[in-house]
Amino acid sequence: MSSDKKIPYKIYLNESEIPKQWYNVRADMKNKPAPLINPGTHEPMGFDDLRPVFCDELIKQELDNDTAFFDIPQEIQDFYKMYRPSPLVRAYCLEKALDTPAKIYYKFEGNNTSGSHKLNSAIVQAYYAKQQGLKGLTTETGAGQWGTALSMACAYLGLDLKVFMVKVSYEQKPFRREVMRTYGASVTPSPSMETEIGKKINAEHPGTTGSLGCAISEAVEVATTNEGYRYVLGSVLNQVLLHQSVIGLETKAALDKYGIVPDMIIGCAGGGSNLGGLISPFMGEKLRGEKDYRIIAVEPASCPSFTRGVYAYDFCDTGMVCPLAKMYTLGSNFIPSANHAGGLRYHGMSPILSQLYADGYMEAVSVEQTSVFAAAEQFARTEGILPAPESSHAIRAAIDEAMKCKETGEEKTIVFGLTGTGYFDLVAYQKYNDGEMTDLIPTDEDLKKSIDALPKV
Repeated sequence: MSSDKKIPYKIYLNESEIPKQWYNVRADMKNKPAPLINPGTHEPMGFDDLRPVFCDELIKQELDNDTAFFDIPQEIQDFYKMYRPSPLVRAYCLEKALDTPAKIYYKFEGNNTSGSHKLNSAIVQAYYAKQQGLKGLTTETGAGQWGTALSMACAYLGLDLKVFMVKVSYEQKPFRREVMRTYGASVTPSPSMETEIGKKINAEHPGTTGSLGCAISEAVEVATTNEGYRYVLGSVLNQVLLHQSVIGLETKAALDKYGIVPDMIIGCAGGGSNLGGLISPFMGEKLRGEKDYRIIAVEPASCPSFTRGVYAYDFCDTGMVCPLAKMYTLGSNFIPSANHAGGLRYHGMSPILSQLYADGYMEAVSVEQTSVFAAAEQFARTEGILPAPESSHAIRAAIDEAMKCKETGEEKTIVFGLTGTGYFDLVAYQKYNDGEMTDLIPTDEDLKKSIDALPKV
């Protein structure tokens, strides 16, 4: 075990040290993310254009590229105190098992009932909907973490919630579905036959197991056709990365307490909420030229938007009813293999992270899911936490980097995001343990079909 005795296993901040402001990394970006544009006119979308879909205050946050800090409302600060600050943990036992000179830390976001970091933004979006006097919200969810978090937030604030859950996850993760229903949400497998978009997708893709793009389309249709409802999203959008900056701000404050400077920061990447939140203050320092860090996005080989996608304007949803966003994308028609067990199933990537990646401020790797679950089990056996499959992508990369340190003898400091727990993902763990899990990676031809269908902008 490491002889670095002065660093405790868990570094906790005091309740008074929970961030009172969110940090907007866009304020320090020289090249701002490209604006959302109208798919018909290809003109940038402003406040009034977005009002039928999103809450007013959230639109303001979405469009603001210049304000560095946003005050966190007192009611949200009080809610955060139920489960924040979350611990930054030194992975001493994992370090020992790997026999590596690397120092490994993880920010654990699973210590709330929803089991993930998603609650950080869910409560905010529900709060602003309540403040606006709305009746309810609609949303999509992949593995169910976002839907679970939002159902908790809506129950807390007395809002109705309609969730469209990716069909394959709806079937594979019934217990997460039941948590949502326990908190009062209605949960529909997507694509469904309850919306016009769902009917269209089912007709064009018979037997499809769904994708986040499909579920987004259905949720937006229901929000825009029911008075008193708005749509909210758990990842990708600028506003979500803003709210999730509490992860990175707490992480940096905990590291600063002990004078720890990370060499690399690693996060799993699906749509970008966790990764964007974790890296935000570190990326800010990098953008301002104050410090340098190696920042690594880890995505599934079965849905590799960064590593095999293209940087272009694309629809945010499969039904093509949402605005166009410039992002790394596999094409809105791309539907990941049903064999992919994690929730990182989105065809695109956050416009903020896409711009940073295009500008060379971060790197990306893709990993195969059998190796991801091997890392998850090693982590569970050494650190005592059963990680979510999504988080385990970051664990895989952290272990790989730690083993490189073992080969070179370098004592690098690694920080990664542990987004949540995997107790609702035991069907996937069972398939891995039974040797039934395989690595199904899309071919170049598969990707070409969806990428060739990108809108001409």
